[in-house]
Amino acid sequence: MTGTARLRPDGAGLGAAVVQQYDTWEVLMLVWRDEEALRRTLATGRATYWSRSRKEYWVKGDTSGHHQYVRSVSLDCDGDALLVKVDQIGVACHTGTRTCFTDVIYEGTDQ
Repeated sequence: MTGTARLRPDGAGLGAAVVQQYDTWEVLMLVWRDEEALRRTLATGRATYWSRSRKEYWVKGDTSGHHQYVRSVSLDCDGDALLVKVDQIGVACHTGTRTCFTDVIYEGTDQ
């Protein structure tokens, strides 16, 4: 099996998608998607996700103006997560920061 045929969603039909800036490799966000969100993403080139809190699809940037234009989508080896490389316009996080990963809870030391 190749491509989307290998998708293995959880019991709710969802899978994680790690969103990364395509040229800097900066990790922007972790979002949820189902097969329909992925289909919409691939058809439009605009990042589309599933909102677990609102229980609806959302296209990144439709309300905020901070769009994500998809450059590539890769499936992990288990088929349960995606890596979505995007060209992020503006901030990615709903808190107004570039990335959702701003709270460092551990930094290792050089060995």
